[in-house]
Amino acid sequence: MRRVRQAAAVAETQDRIAAVADSLLDGGLRPLGVQAVWLWRRTASGCLQLVGHAGVSPLEASHWRWLPPEAAGPLHRALAAGAPGWLPDGPPDGERLPGPDRNAARAVVPLRRTGLIAGLALAVWPGPAELDETVCRAVNGLLEPAARLLDLAGPDPDDPPVLGGLLDLLTHPAMVLRTEPDTSDVIVEHLNEAALCSTDLVPDPAGRPLAQVFPSVHAELVRLVADARAHAVPQRAVRLPAGHRPSVPAPLLDVRVLPLSADRALVLWHVSTDPGPAVVRVARRLENVATFEDDLTTGESRWSDQAYTIFGVARGGPPIPLRQLGERLHPQDAVRLEELLLALTGRQEGAHTVVRVIRDDGALRHVRIAAEPLLTCGVLTGITGIYQDVSAQHHTEVALNATFDQLTTVQAQAAIRRRLVLELQQAIVPEVPTFHKLPGLQVAARYRPAAEEYQVGGDWYDVMPLESGGVLMAVGDIAGHGIDAATGMVALRNALRGLAVTGHSPGRLMAWLNEVTLHSDGQPTATAVCALYDPDTRSLRWASAGHLPLLLLREGHAELLDPPRNILLGAVPGAEYQETVTRLLPGDTLVLYTDGFIESHHMGLDQSLALLRHEAERLGPGEIDEQADRLLGAVTGDTDDDTSLVVVRVL
Repeated sequence: MRRVRQAAAVAETQDRIAAVADSLLDGGLRPLGVQAVWLWRRTASGCLQLVGHAGVSPLEASHWRWLPPEAAGPLHRALAAGAPGWLPDGPPDGERLPGPDRNAARAVVPLRRTGLIAGLALAVWPGPAELDETVCRAVNGLLEPAARLLDLAGPDPDDPPVLGGLLDLLTHPAMVLRTEPDTSDVIVEHLNEAALCSTDLVPDPAGRPLAQVFPSVHAELVRLVADARAHAVPQRAVRLPAGHRPSVPAPLLDVRVLPLSADRALVLWHVSTDPGPAVVRVARRLENVATFEDDLTTGESRWSDQAYTIFGVARGGPPIPLRQLGERLHPQDAVRLEELLLALTGRQEGAHTVVRVIRDDGALRHVRIAAEPLLTCGVLTGITGIYQDVSAQHHTEVALNATFDQLTTVQAQAAIRRRLVLELQQAIVPEVPTFHKLPGLQVAARYRPAAEEYQVGGDWYDVMPLESGGVLMAVGDIAGHGIDAATGMVALRNALRGLAVTGHSPGRLMAWLNEVTLHSDGQPTATAVCALYDPDTRSLRWASAGHLPLLLLREGHAELLDPPRNILLGAVPGAEYQETVTRLLPGDTLVLYTDGFIESHHMGLDQSLALLRHEAERLGPGEIDEQADRLLGAVTGDTDDDTSLVVVRVL
């Protein structure tokens, strides 16, 4: 304890943070076996800025000067958890920390000031060490005074400027809140133009207490701000106030609170007059897809225009809540609606189903419903989702089945089945498609049918621009051959197209597609890759369901991208699909393909993939269509299976 008091006294009286680090090391930590100490300050942007160190070379210190929030590892993990991390044998495999040896013991200790995490300290031993309770308590006590001295390093020249100018460019409401350190009062520091116009506010709201500016949501906003500052992670609420109050102004929707610093937070929200997210605008453009939202606190429901067409309801009439759709369904489908509502309101999880809707004009429509619960602080406050009219697909299946039933011989039946499958497949997946202009990309796709008619399979591809400005890219392969594989291919391809307008990530789209596969006739299985390309950041977010790896050709060097380890579609219910992000550069070429493109009776899979890399590196410059044709001609599997190939060039 005497050593702790001495180190604390020295730390509190040093004039510079570098001297503090030296004092901490020499005055208390070195007798515990510690070889080096590092001190980082947490900046307003969530970065860790190195402000002091001892026992460290200048070169090594320069490598760890800035650690952005996305740099995963023990340091940011301890920052998020708010608890020390004790590593007697070094960091876990695949993670890095400063130090002389990977297996050297380390201690990561959050530094708190006035109850909030202000930075981190890292103590490093020369090798593995036993970090017992006595050592841990001593290290904690020695490092605790350093929190009060982190600001001795002076202001960070790279900190972001005041957000006011940036917030004024946003089209939806935003404001900056400041918490007074002495009184804990929350003050409105800045509101952008959209916030000022979103509701009736008191005159000159900037500088007033939050309770005066937003009295109806003051308590809930203060709690979100406190949680954001305490846990150093953004907080979110679907609606504020959570309950319906007729006498209060319009609610704040999709509220997000982001911590900026120890005393400031950024609040973003929407109002009921907002045009809505991009997914709503996309759905309005699609003939057979509509969006809906049921507010369970107010009892109000909202439909996009296409919903009126799907259900045969006159435009301008009141939308029908999901709970009350049973009156318009075929009696045998009432149980499907009950199961859907049980998943949404009971288990509070997303679900989908297909029901038969009987319209006022007597027409029968087959409608797919995919929905998600809306939760506010763990309480169900609404349901949102999409309606998709899949009657045309159902009628196609009925027509095919009726045609097959009329065949009088097995031979004639098989011949017609093969012809229909080929026509269906070639209509959905043309051998040489024409793509409209895609943002930031050039795309060429090729489909090579199976050598034998009876081997018509379930390979498919899709490239589709999204209203958000991104591009959906996908390839897949239904197991098996024949009519079941081809119709299964059509079902999965169309389902993915409909689900993509929700704006969800590839991992979530794959989870939904897995449920569609599980509920498809014949219970097929399939492999697939689903990717979303963002032209603004040139990033590709993608997920794979047991599919072959993508190939990236960059500056003449071909690389196979390791896919996330996920199970194939249709194997088990409730599967979760991990995703990854690949940063692309101008001139990069990406190749997506199915197994028929490379599989061979005479080579193993590794050899076939090596051949693909070799031929890709031999392509050289050329137009994208020319490269697709050359690659299809050079890499030829000998299993006589059908093949899909998509070649994408980044502009």
